[in-house]
Amino acid sequence: MFTAKELAYVRSQSLLRLATVEPDGQPDVDAVGFEFDGQYFYIGGEVLQTSRKYKNVAAGNTKVSLILDDHTESHAPRGIKLHGIAKIVRREGHLGLTEYIAVRPTVSWHWGIEGPPVFKNGVFTAPKTIWPPL
Repeated sequence: MFTAKELAYVRSQSLLRLATVEPDGQPDVDAVGFEFDGQYFYIGGEVLQTSRKYKNVAAGNTKVSLILDDHTESHAPRGIKLHGIAKIVRREGHLGLTEYIAVRPTVSWHWGIEGPPVFKNGVFTAPKTIWPPL
């Protein structure tokens, strides 16, 4: 559900930030490597099963947020923020056949990807996209 420019941006990135929620309600964020197949972001790791992010999703806290961001050579900010639903899956990925956290986006916002960031009446705005269910 990304535009061509958004998809190119996603594919140009090697890290994203994944925010999960612990069972006691404490938010937790990690910088992670990922794969994207057009539908899901896959997050793995050598010791994924012992990580807080894995335990949070496995405990049933499946609502997550992702952010991919950087800045252009002129230092203009750009990025994509996503809300999504996470689940634990077993798949063949860049770490081989193992478990990954799979995140299906439900909503996304982008800034600076299709052009410069937009400010209206002094307020930053980011276009919003609702992703269709699978």
